[in-house]
Amino acid sequence: MIDLTKKDSDISHYKDIWVFIEQTEGKAEHVSFELLTKARELAAQRDCHVAAIAVGKSVSHLAEDVFKYGAEKFYIVEDEVLKDYRTEPYRDAVSELIEKYKPEIFLIGATTQGRDLSGTVATILRTGLTADTTKQEIDQETGFLWMTRPTFGGSLMATIFCPKHRPQMSTVRPGVFKATPLDEPVTGEIIKEKIDFSEEDIVKKILKKVISSEGNVTLGFYDVIVSGGKGMGNKENFEMLKELAGLLGGTWAGSRKAVELGYIPQTRQVGQTGQTVHPKLYIACGISGAIQHLVGMQTSETIIAINTDKDAPIFNVSTYCIVEDALKFVPKLIEQLKGVQSSRGGHNE
Repeated sequence: MIDLTKKDSDISHYKDIWVFIEQTEGKAEHVSFELLTKARELAAQRDCHVAAIAVGKSVSHLAEDVFKYGAEKFYIVEDEVLKDYRTEPYRDAVSELIEKYKPEIFLIGATTQGRDLSGTVATILRTGLTADTTKQEIDQETGFLWMTRPTFGGSLMATIFCPKHRPQMSTVRPGVFKATPLDEPVTGEIIKEKIDFSEEDIVKKILKKVISSEGNVTLGFYDVIVSGGKGMGNKENFEMLKELAGLLGGTWAGSRKAVELGYIPQTRQVGQTGQTVHPKLYIACGISGAIQHLVGMQTSETIIAINTDKDAPIFNVSTYCIVEDALKFVPKLIEQLKGVQSSRGGHNE
């Protein structure tokens, strides 16, 4: 177990960048590869190495993908006790390896599991944690990791750093960074660590697994997203956005305000408190563009914004700006698309 009274005050002992590889039943979450891609960029600036860490009943088979995305070392802890995620054993495994190898930066996906794990690990290691970051960069003067995240309800962007404690820890929402594999995967090293666990010492017990029936959708899987905000007026008007999305071969979503007004379920929210996306095409209908929404979609390849307010913040990040009422514009667009697709035999190319 970790000794909470100990703390290595000499941060010069800490080096390299680690990424936690979250997995469920042996399958890695995509956000892990997004973070490995970002870690490569940060490591190049720090002149250090990238490593990954995974915990579970059987995780060594993940090595091929981990190395493909740039990890040079893969630390694994395997045990029957780790078959399913529980805070205590995962926390202890990760904390002990960090204490032993001392990475200077540790990145975790801001998933349900990642949020739970990161807070407990940071507490054990007595270091800082910046949650739900949307930007990370190395300060060239100090070498510190600058972590940026929205605050005060998304009205401000705060840049945070951790000068006196290590590792510098940060969680990142899925979709913030793009996962880019190496052209030629590295030949990495697998390092297996053994930690003694006792089922009797673990407070949490898994009695039953229940599959969620909430109908969650992963917006990041779609190349086209049609999104609506307060300007759509009511829940019924989102039907036209669903139709438009279908014609374009995409899906539909909305802003936090649309969720608050009851127009859409929270599972389809884009933004800091929803999902982060970067599709090839993002169409924003009746969305003004609060910071907390922009950070969730501003990396989209092409953004088309439709709004009656010519000064709406959404236009500042848009590729094409249409000053018009979305309730009038979208039906005409649907009509045009149907005509085009009809002439092409119904294909939405």
